[in-house]
Amino acid sequence: MRLPNRTDYAIRASLELAANPDQAITVAEIARKQRIPVRYLGAIMTQLRKAGIVEAKRGPDGGYRLAKSASKIMLADVIRAIDGALTEVGGARPENLKYIGSANGLAQVWIAIRAAERQILDQVSLASVISGKLPRTVQSLLKSPRA
Repeated sequence: MRLPNRTDYAIRASLELAANPDQAITVAEIARKQRIPVRYLGAIMTQLRKAGIVEAKRGPDGGYRLAKSASKIMLADVIRAIDGALTEVGGARPENLKYIGSANGLAQVWIAIRAAERQILDQVSLASVISGKLPRTVQSLLKSPRA
């Protein structure tokens, strides 16, 4: 799985907000704490706001905070807010791909990969990442010699 930098930044910014639920945090402060280039983070936070992940507060005590509890925001929510669908091939959803000949079964592989991603990303909340109490599915995968 490849995550673009902007998606990694969005997840880290969301985790920073989750770790500080009682205060609004500015883009500059999130960028400093997470070592994210501030010039990218503003646009990322706007995307997260439009997706309902974060909310913005203006004024001297302004900044961003999560729009709902960190236990209700899954990693998949943040990824979808920034990148759209979890698995796409050339901008198309796997079930819409039409392969022929020897590649005929390939769309099924992409669908299975998407299901595996969802199995993890739809279970892992921001709160579970911060606490280190990851779902059993994730914990068992971490113990795998192929991890």
